[in-house]
Amino acid sequence: MEIKNAKFVISNTDVAKCPAGRLPEYAFIGRSNVGKSSLINMLTNNRHLAMTSQKPGKTQLINHFIINDEWYLVDLPGYGYAQRGRQGRDNIRKIIEDYILEREQLTNLFVLIDCRHEPQKIDLEFMEWLGECAVPFSIIFTKSDKISKGKLAENIEAYSAKLLETWEELPPIFTSSAEKKEGREEILNSITHISSTLSSQ
Repeated sequence: MEIKNAKFVISNTDVAKCPAGRLPEYAFIGRSNVGKSSLINMLTNNRHLAMTSQKPGKTQLINHFIINDEWYLVDLPGYGYAQRGRQGRDNIRKIIEDYILEREQLTNLFVLIDCRHEPQKIDLEFMEWLGECAVPFSIIFTKSDKISKGKLAENIEAYSAKLLETWEELPPIFTSSAEKKEGREEILNSITHISSTLSSQ
């Protein structure tokens, strides 16, 4: 896929105010500080599209970007940021859950996981919830340039083993590095494939 243009459309906290129409939406979500904004900027070849910050928990809105006038890339708030406080976390959780459960245009959710860490309970529980709600999703292990290939494979295998304790099969898995632009082609090709499958139905 060649991204010819990527434009910001709207930010809000209410799923009912998301863009009208039937264009497919591919949403990106992960724990705070997982490198989501950097990944989005890498995918779109626009380092200023999504706001990056050294401070975790910056994204607190549903952000829509239209890509090639054909589909929306949706930047969702990060989950599990402890310093927000309980009410803040509850508000963010409601924004996330309302979008995921109510947005009919959501075509696939990309769950971002920092590849440097062992399986985290919060990520596993979130993916388990997605499975229970029959939400189609893929996993992107971010920051692959930060560890050795051997350790990367080991951590992915650990996550896969944990998921297979309760799942019959794994969702699609990608690895990425925003810094080295690794994984870009594979992720965009996945979006192209899913969209072409939808259009042929």
